Amino acid sequence: MIDLVKYPVLTEKSCRLIENNQYTFDVDSRLTKPQIKTLFEKLFNVNVVSVNTHRPPCKKKRFGMRQGFKTMYKRVIVTIKSNQSIPIL
Repeated sequence: MIDLVKYPVLTEKSCRLIENNQYTFDVDSRLTKPQIKTLFEKLFNVNVVSVNTHRPPCKKKRFGMRQGFKTMYKRVIVTIKSNQSIPIL
C-alpha cells in the first residue's frame, strides 16, 4: 500500500498549501479519488476532506540517439481536517 504513494512534492506552492492543511503527493496513475482517500486515511490516520488530482505533461528524455519519456504519475492535493497534520519530513 505504501508503494502506491511515490513521494511528497516539496515546491514553493506546495509549502504554501501546507498552511491550509493541503498536502501534495505523487501517486500511482491508476488510482482513483476514492481509492486515494481511503489510502491516506489508513496510512496517516487522518480524516480527508477532499482530493484533487491532475496529471502533469510527460517530459521527454534522451538516451543518445534514442528518445523516450519519463514515467507517468498522478499529482494529488489532499485536504485534511484543520486540527490534523501529516508528517512529511
